[in-house]
Amino acid sequence: MRRLDQYLANLGYCSRRQAREWVEAGRVTVDGRVADNFGAKAAAAAVAVDGAPLDHPGALLLLLHKPVGLVCSHDEREGPSVYSLLPERWRRRNPAVTSIGRLDKDTSGLLLLTDLSPLVHRLTSPRHKVPKVYRATLDRDLAPDLAARFAGGTLLLEGEQEPCAPAAFRALGPREAELTLTEGRYHQVRRMFAATGSTVLTLHRARFGDLELGDLPPGQWRELELNTFAPGEGAVSSG
Repeated sequence: MRRLDQYLANLGYCSRRQAREWVEAGRVTVDGRVADNFGAKAAAAAVAVDGAPLDHPGALLLLLHKPVGLVCSHDEREGPSVYSLLPERWRRRNPAVTSIGRLDKDTSGLLLLTDLSPLVHRLTSPRHKVPKVYRATLDRDLAPDLAARFAGGTLLLEGEQEPCAPAAFRALGPREAELTLTEGRYHQVRRMFAATGSTVLTLHRARFGDLELGDLPPGQWRELELNTFAPGEGAVSSG
């Protein structure tokens, strides 16, 4: 249970000061009765604003098809972000909605967004080894030894001393490949191919654990059930 003004502010409706004004104006009800104390505590399920239940009072968990050209940052100086695709109220939530891992500006594909901080930490932790599948097009034909080099667990990225974990490689065409990673280093796919003499021209994340985009168009999202991720596990299910 929380205070009414805290609900409204944390869920992005308005500021704490404005929330008090909303309560005083009779816009907030508890169990169908107009609230008269902005500091009163209530269960989220009992609270309504302008006759509508609270908007996702528990948490948000979204699967987004990230388009090229957007960054995974809240810093406006870095350019247009994936958060601009969300409703304004969701962008004002506290804790803030953030991405589980990142995709760079020039990478498209599956991106998970949530305001559940523990879930972010759990699914980005290296020890859980959640598989992520990427599809890349390259500037040259695939070398015949790429599968062995990526699977060997000995590939070193420029500037690093710890080799990459073994990664599964599958050729999709003369210059197209699929790579499955269980870690998430900075620009890892691009740097792995660069270490073998190739440049990635386009990059798309097709899967995260067992989750796939399906027919979700770029720039759109779908909500996931909060129990999509089993407690204490890094694996992902489609629910």
